[in-house]
Amino acid sequence: MELLAPAGSRESLEMAVRYGADAVYLAGTSFGMRAFAGNFSDEELPAAVALAHAHGVKVHVTVNTLPRCGEAAALPAHLERLDDAGVDALILADLGAFRLAERYAPHCARHVSTQVSVSNDVCAAAWHDLGASRVVLARELSLEEIRTIRQRTPPSLELETFAHGAMCVSWSGRCVLSNYMTGRDASRGACAQPCRYQYALMEEKRPGEYFPVFEDEQGTYILNSRDMCMIDHLDDLMDAGVDCIKLEGRAKSAYYAAVITGAYRHALDDAAAGRPVDPVWRDEVEHVSHRVYSTGFYYGEPGQYTASARYLRQWQVIALVTDCTPGGLATLRLHNKFAAGDTVELVGPDTRPFAFTAPVMETEDGEPLTEPRTPQSVFRMQLPRPVPPYSLLRRAVELSGR
Repeated sequence: MELLAPAGSRESLEMAVRYGADAVYLAGTSFGMRAFAGNFSDEELPAAVALAHAHGVKVHVTVNTLPRCGEAAALPAHLERLDDAGVDALILADLGAFRLAERYAPHCARHVSTQVSVSNDVCAAAWHDLGASRVVLARELSLEEIRTIRQRTPPSLELETFAHGAMCVSWSGRCVLSNYMTGRDASRGACAQPCRYQYALMEEKRPGEYFPVFEDEQGTYILNSRDMCMIDHLDDLMDAGVDCIKLEGRAKSAYYAAVITGAYRHALDDAAAGRPVDPVWRDEVEHVSHRVYSTGFYYGEPGQYTASARYLRQWQVIALVTDCTPGGLATLRLHNKFAAGDTVELVGPDTRPFAFTAPVMETEDGEPLTEPRTPQSVFRMQLPRPVPPYSLLRRAVELSGR
């Protein structure tokens, strides 16, 4: 299966590419479903494509909003720019945009977005007849339904499914709640995620008195959704005939892109070789900010979860390795302060995570340094072993919300 990783910014793109993605998905500054991610300007996009292609990684660009009439007029020029930039595939949700892509981006494969909610083999085959080379299936499908779609559609039609990341309480993300409450339209890339707000009940004649809508003694989680994690079940996805697994997260950090891509890269390689997934990579998915994990709809209805609505944030990135000698002397750029004597952990591209006690460091000028404090400052540290550039230094810090 192809491993498709998120690249919401240049830094996330670097991480996804170096940590093992087969392909990345990203967006320009318009027509993408994550309007508040970093995204790529018209000037930045060709360089992003060149970077990915230099590492043998394909680039899929999202053009998957549902544009209004005034917005749709800008589609032809946008599609031509993507075609000229060398983009490998377009992820499309609007039928009009899909047909325009055939004309204005003829060198790009056309993939049908999960926003279309392809839920059966008849729909999948119809999109294939229109020219789609891939459909991103609705997230609400079970493995058995995916297997049926695979059996009843042409082998030339690729099937892509989500394997990891945030879930939505609406059907494949098609929701009007954000637009109604905040004026930010989820179908045009600007979801405010009001389903994740905390709600209470107020009686008409008692203004200012708020009554929790209890599900249990811990609070209310009426719209609560867990995050998806299928890292333990990649063999089942393979067996069902999935061609590509997608990692959700274009609005998330570069650290998330690195760690989740690296974990799934190793787990996927293990599954493809018929080996059990190495527990060290299974543990990596616990090292990013996430809600309690589930397997989504793959094995049936997930049910309502009421134990917790908070994100688990128990690790913090403290520095990025920019260079390292064969003897393990690393140059790093600081993200968050720490001190000599702290227990830290390092993970990198194709590098198993390992823990050690931070030694006394030194500044760029060679002065002893016990506590780097200035963000983005550069310093040197002797590591227990050499690591590649773009390795990440982190430490255990409880940052979970209450």
